[in-house]
Amino acid sequence: MIRFSRVSKAFRDPLLVDVDLDIESGAIWGLIGPGAGGKSVLLKIAAGLMRPDAGRVEIAGRDITGDDETALAQTRERIGMLFQNNALFDFMTVLDNVAFPLRRRGVADDEAEARAEKRLRAVGLAGSEHKMPSELSGGMQKRVGLARASVADPEVVIYDEPTAGLDPVTTSKIYDLLREDHEASKPTTIVVSSDVDALLSFAPRVALLEGGVLRYDGDAAAIAESDDAVVRQFVTGSLEGPL
Repeated sequence: MIRFSRVSKAFRDPLLVDVDLDIESGAIWGLIGPGAGGKSVLLKIAAGLMRPDAGRVEIAGRDITGDDETALAQTRERIGMLFQNNALFDFMTVLDNVAFPLRRRGVADDEAEARAEKRLRAVGLAGSEHKMPSELSGGMQKRVGLARASVADPEVVIYDEPTAGLDPVTTSKIYDLLREDHEASKPTTIVVSSDVDALLSFAPRVALLEGGVLRYDGDAAAIAESDDAVVRQFVTGSLEGPL
């Protein structure tokens, strides 16, 4: 579904260096690594929100690297994204936030609201439709973001730190919601998280980026046995590597 071929990106310093990745259609794929390692940049490139300096990005076999803004907008309609800080519109109600992607696609107001209400029920927020984001707890805001990311049934859903700042119980509930969403419609699901243990329990396949370099890409269950000391140190918390 998504292919990165020797993708590089730099501002003052390199953020991604010759990244090669293939993410299969319908897969659940996790991305971990130290802070400032290039994870969010890779997600934004995948979503057509940022262009690589070098390399190629393909979505469903189509090279989007040189697309103009009109073509990129069409690609973005195939992708739902939960941003790290939720990125809810503070001037919109919860219902309007969730209905926003549908209205952007030209869905009639009545249908958009009905689908948004259904998604809010699915994430346990029935009755919160007319509240403002500022009236919700952090966990509730995260669930609104999840509902908005998935309400249009996108082919690809990207979750950037879906459990950041949440307690263990709420974290478990969020991953249950992600699992239910995937089972319902089988989108290609990409999750970036600093909660390594929770992510490794959720994603069968995981990659690790460190300093913009792909250090691991394979089975989540085998990552702790990687030949790369940096990978082992990050996952296990050992002191053996240079990280």
